[in-house]
Amino acid sequence: MHRLSKSVTARTRRHRSAGQSRRGVAAVEFAVCLPVLVLLVFGSIEASSFIFLKQSLNVAAYEAIRESARVSSDNVQGTDRAINILQARNVNDFTIGYPNGDSAAANRGDEIVVEVSAPTATNSPLAGQFVTNRILTARVVMVKE
Repeated sequence: MHRLSKSVTARTRRHRSAGQSRRGVAAVEFAVCLPVLVLLVFGSIEASSFIFLKQSLNVAAYEAIRESARVSSDNVQGTDRAINILQARNVNDFTIGYPNGDSAAANRGDEIVVEVSAPTATNSPLAGQFVTNRILTARVVMVKE
């Protein structure tokens, strides 16, 4: 009887130590995988933020050029339209420029160009922790009406 209880106790110990070592392996696997998962999550947030910023710049540039290309319009009206869009989308530190000059001075059929730019650092929800600062620019060309 004494011999039987020893073997049961030994098996119980072996079983417990195998379970405890398995928990240790799970903890190590979690510690190895956690940085990768965190990087994927925060990287996805940054990428989504930059895509939204680029699309906001494109929309603002298109609306600015559409307003500026009208017959009785000028750069001021186009700039106001772009500013309203960018402020509604909470874009910070943006610049709006007309490389070809004032659209009011352009003749019918001339190209009008607008460029809208913004830095990624001040427009990142994570304060640009993972990606260095870049300037995103949207450029739209349209013909004067």
